[in-house]
Amino acid sequence: MLPVSHDDILAARARLRPFFEASPVRHYPLLDELVGYGIRVLVKHENHLPTGSFKVRNGTASITALTSEQAERGVIAATTGNHGLGLAWAGAARGVSVTICVPRGNNPEKNAVIRSLGATLIEVGDRYDDTVVACRTIAEQERRTIVHSTNHIPVLAGAGTMSAEFLEQAPDLDAMVIALGGGSQAVGALAVIEALKPDVQLFAVQSQGATAQHDGWRDGVPRAGEPVRTFAEGIATGSTYDLTFDALRGGLSDFVLASDKMIAQCVRDLWTITHNLAEGAGATGLAGLRLLAPRLAGKTVGIVMCGGNLDAVRAAEILAGRTPGV
Repeated sequence: MLPVSHDDILAARARLRPFFEASPVRHYPLLDELVGYGIRVLVKHENHLPTGSFKVRNGTASITALTSEQAERGVIAATTGNHGLGLAWAGAARGVSVTICVPRGNNPEKNAVIRSLGATLIEVGDRYDDTVVACRTIAEQERRTIVHSTNHIPVLAGAGTMSAEFLEQAPDLDAMVIALGGGSQAVGALAVIEALKPDVQLFAVQSQGATAQHDGWRDGVPRAGEPVRTFAEGIATGSTYDLTFDALRGGLSDFVLASDKMIAQCVRDLWTITHNLAEGAGATGLAGLRLLAPRLAGKTVGIVMCGGNLDAVRAAEILAGRTPGV
């Protein structure tokens, strides 16, 4: 059974509607040529939303679901950036105090934007999983509501609004390929697909440098604190998550791994073809589609440019033909 329902997603859509419009879906014939196999590729541009990421959906759905008492005390979250950006943006829009915990050495540009939106930003922990532990301690001390980037029903409902839009904008979709970190996008998509178009296949892709979710999906064993080494911080997840683990295992058609070199190449390809600069996670859907292309020959396939917040140093490195960290 899925942890979030289509009704939850419809309610989240109603709450989000006053804040921003649907992100566009676009078709690029040159992307079809790149992928090959007669596949028609449709791109959902979540990078065009406020904060440049689909996670503004999750943050806004969570902030607008707070009780008046919770809103008065404020919220806190651990993040590598986009979840924090979404919460900070929504908190500013609704007048709710937001504290964001990030790992030391986190993307400096994301940190700067979070602060600019009025949120308190705390750099703590060398890895994301360490940041999560510190976040819990601060939440208890300050009596703030934790908005987990994955284990939170309003987050999953917010993420599901993306797929609800996608199926309305592209009713001919045969399949979707989604980058997977915590799994909110994928689980939200599964709830929408189940309710509206059960024949759509959903595929997930993760970096070879962060395989916890993939490995757990393959063998059914949850993971925690696994090693992570990828420049795609939006999917740099070393653990599986209670709310998404079983849903992903039961609903995904397949789950593949892409190398960071391939992800970086897809950043370059998307820039060349669409003139949109995707962050690592935002290009991972295309990387997954290229791996899955022989199985999806002749189909209409949706990918999601889930984020465009690539920092300037990495952007220069990637567009110069290099892979960060390699």
